[in-house]
Amino acid sequence: METLWFVIIAVLWLGYLFLEGFDFGVGMLLPVLGRSNEERRVMINTIGPVWDGNEVWLIVAIGATFAAFPGWYAALLSAAYLPLTLFLVALIGRGVAFDYRGKVDNPRWRKAWDYTIVIGSWIATLCVGLLISTTVLGLPIDANGDRVGSPFAAIRLETVVGALAFAGYALVHGAVFTALKTEGEIRERARRVALMMSPVVLLPLVALLAIVAGLWTAIVVVILGLAMWRLAVDRDGQSFALMGLAIAASVALLFGSLYPNVLPSTLNDAWSLTVANTASSPYTLQVITWVAGFGTPAVLVYQGWTYWVFRKRIGVQHIPAGH
Repeated sequence: METLWFVIIAVLWLGYLFLEGFDFGVGMLLPVLGRSNEERRVMINTIGPVWDGNEVWLIVAIGATFAAFPGWYAALLSAAYLPLTLFLVALIGRGVAFDYRGKVDNPRWRKAWDYTIVIGSWIATLCVGLLISTTVLGLPIDANGDRVGSPFAAIRLETVVGALAFAGYALVHGAVFTALKTEGEIRERARRVALMMSPVVLLPLVALLAIVAGLWTAIVVVILGLAMWRLAVDRDGQSFALMGLAIAASVALLFGSLYPNVLPSTLNDAWSLTVANTASSPYTLQVITWVAGFGTPAVLVYQGWTYWVFRKRIGVQHIPAGH
């Protein structure tokens, strides 16, 4: 049961990174791809029906960690308290900005909230990358599972690379998603931006995987190359699917290298937190398995239906005049 829930939590993080990845990417690229208010409204409308639903995956991932591995939850979230708090503030800020930017017909008002979306997307992306890379690469924790050192112990070169890895992925993923969901000049601009920046901004992801998984990193590199090739030949849907496959392979490599640990100790391997010494009781794991068995299909059906309903491309001609 412990191994099953470790896999489930990895899958939940995969769902979050894939769905919120393009969500964050659209926000990060808002002033780059959206040259006018109408174009920025198009970009926001591509994620408008789904962005809050995407965050459900984060809530469930954290909640499942609390229920299945309370020791993992307590050690990681308390040790990474500062970046986690910053992450939540950024999520709140961008969520408010989506709703408030159109409340007042004033360019300065809209510009302020646009910057809130951009900054919030960047901060949230970097923080979640830092959190996941900290999980995989470990913390200076002692025999009691407590962090040793300053509140900034989670921030070091390797975890900064991890933060940049997810930010780079989100940038490309967001550009590919924009190309998939828009038409006209925005779509062409998104394709060009994705193809130009991908060789540079995806390097931190390759570096992180090389640190963790060695030669297995080549699998992800090949998938990313295929994704950019399909985008270059005007196959946006295939490129988007391959970007999803790339993050799935990355999560498999990261969490596969982590198991059976859930949070390695950089001080002493014997002090690492594992699936065995942080798991809840067998009865608790059995109960939450039944709950997940009934709840997960409902969530998947609802989210799948939402994406199906809003599947069509949009352009500036579909945006009504502001009131």
